[in-house]
Amino acid sequence: MPMSHPQILSTGSYVPDRIVTNAEVDALLGEATSEWLLQNVGIRERRWMAPEQTTSDLIVQAAQRALAKAGVAAADLDLIIVSTDTPDYLSPATAVVVQHKLGALRAGCYDVNSACAGWVTALDQGARYLLTEPGARYVLVAGGYGMSRFLDLKDKKTANLFADGAGAAVLGRGDQPGWLGSNLLAVGSFHDALGIYGGGTFRPSTPENITTFGAPKVDFVRKFPRTFNTEYWPRLIQGALDKAGLTFDQVDHYFFTQLNLRTIEQMMQTLGQPISKTHWVMDKWGYTGSPCVVMALDDALAQGRGPQPGQVVVFCASGGGITMAASVWKWAG
Repeated sequence: MPMSHPQILSTGSYVPDRIVTNAEVDALLGEATSEWLLQNVGIRERRWMAPEQTTSDLIVQAAQRALAKAGVAAADLDLIIVSTDTPDYLSPATAVVVQHKLGALRAGCYDVNSACAGWVTALDQGARYLLTEPGARYVLVAGGYGMSRFLDLKDKKTANLFADGAGAAVLGRGDQPGWLGSNLLAVGSFHDALGIYGGGTFRPSTPENITTFGAPKVDFVRKFPRTFNTEYWPRLIQGALDKAGLTFDQVDHYFFTQLNLRTIEQMMQTLGQPISKTHWVMDKWGYTGSPCVVMALDDALAQGRGPQPGQVVVFCASGGGITMAASVWKWAG
């Protein structure tokens, strides 16, 4: 049987050394939010990168770990897809920086910015690339988040949530099905609700804009419906499972956007699934945006709680925009 099926060969993750506790964030904010954050979101602490680090540095660390586990050399990569909305530069793509730092001289490169749904979106693209490019063998799908660089440390709506980190997966080919289907959705009417609105063509970083609005920073402009994820995620996942010919009960592992533990708990109840089928890392790593889903997967594997060969895995993510992505895989092991 030809080795034609896209599979996840390995994963890797990285968090910076600096641990920032809720108490430290409270001190920076000048307001106590720790108890509310723990009870309503589930975050105890998070990691922020060092002054000399960039998003590409975080990604390289995660990528090297994933490559080592897969036994794949960076020089053998055919494609690098980087998902981030906190890039090293507006242009060029952070993926080319990662290529250079890894020494992946053969790899084509591009970035995906679907905000926090980006890594799952990029995972879908990586699978499709392997399906349609006969000579390709290995794709690196990586996500990086350096949101600490864009925090207003006086804004209690954002400063206590966001963190830095990276995650990566190496995709390859196998003789058994791996990728089973994906589903992408969006509700663009929320494009102006949450994001980094400075620095682009909408609000260039002119002296006048910097004086008026300050440096580019993450802004929570208006609220999302509280039930948005619990309303949309079931239909998002259903759309992917329909393509795979599977039901919710046939899924062995669910990995969600790691923003809010309470939302994940409610989702598992809504889907009629035991909480043991999911895993979370926001309690110790904070909200790491785009790569948080693969970081949760990598952490579950490291703890012996990850998928076993032949089990079905669902990735489900949403982010600013609002963008959404779900992808279904059979674990190759």
